[in-house]
Amino acid sequence: MKVILRQDVDGLGRKGDICEVADGHFRNLLSPKGLAMKATKGAETQAEAMRRAASMRNAASRAEAEEVATKLVPTVITISAKAGEGGRLFGSVGAAEIVEAVEAQTGTVLERRSLNLEHPLKDLGQSMVMCKLHPEVEFPVTVEIIEE
Repeated sequence: MKVILRQDVDGLGRKGDICEVADGHFRNLLSPKGLAMKATKGAETQAEAMRRAASMRNAASRAEAEEVATKLVPTVITISAKAGEGGRLFGSVGAAEIVEAVEAQTGTVLERRSLNLEHPLKDLGQSMVMCKLHPEVEFPVTVEIIEE
């Protein structure tokens, strides 16, 4: 049976794809959960329109992410924090502080979860933090922590 996926389904396809599935799979899983619908001639044209719209949105968000990346890669984000002897910070600098500093210094708004910060920064000096704004756009942000 030919079906059109309404949502991404693991092991089957992405939203808008036309797939061949067993009748029972459609009847027992895909249809009750609203994951797919039968592929008719009109629905196939609608699925094609959904794929084109998704492709355009993806291209627009990628272009926007690349624009932000070209703006942030050469920039050094400076954060001041209290430090003790040996350059160790009293406390740490986390993703929230980095996002706040990026917005204050460049005017670019990032989400905290877009930063790939495995552990908070606890030393003075420069560090590279990876930022992923789009599945295909990942870039480093240079953060310099100076003593307050």
